[in-house]
Amino acid sequence: QVQLVESGGGLVQPGGSLRLSCVASGDTTEIFLMGWYRQAPGKQREHVASKATGGWTNYGDSAKGRFTISRDNAKNTVYLQMNSLKPEDTAVYFCFARQINSGDTWGQGTQVTVSS
Repeated sequence: QVQLVESGGGLVQPGGSLRLSCVASGDTTEIFLMGWYRQAPGKQREHVASKATGGWTNYGDSAKGRFTISRDNAKNTVYLQMNSLKPEDTAVYFCFARQINSGDTWGQGTQVTVSS
């Protein structure tokens, strides 16, 4: 079983940057995709970015041009570098890991608040 622990959230001013991290532990051998979703109050969970072990990357519309996803496969870690943050980026950001036979595992979420 895989466990995910996110870190790096917090309060930042508009235009600022944050870097989220998510470390996977446990049986990580079947993970082939890791990434991030977010959920703002009263809204549905929204895909932010995903990155496959082999390098394929996908971004949600809200992340294109401002966010960068990266992975360190040796450390079982996925990162989300968020630049030019806007108040509408305020949300709980959830890390996920997709496994061949076990489906998706989710982290507990980390709060990102963009406010002056």
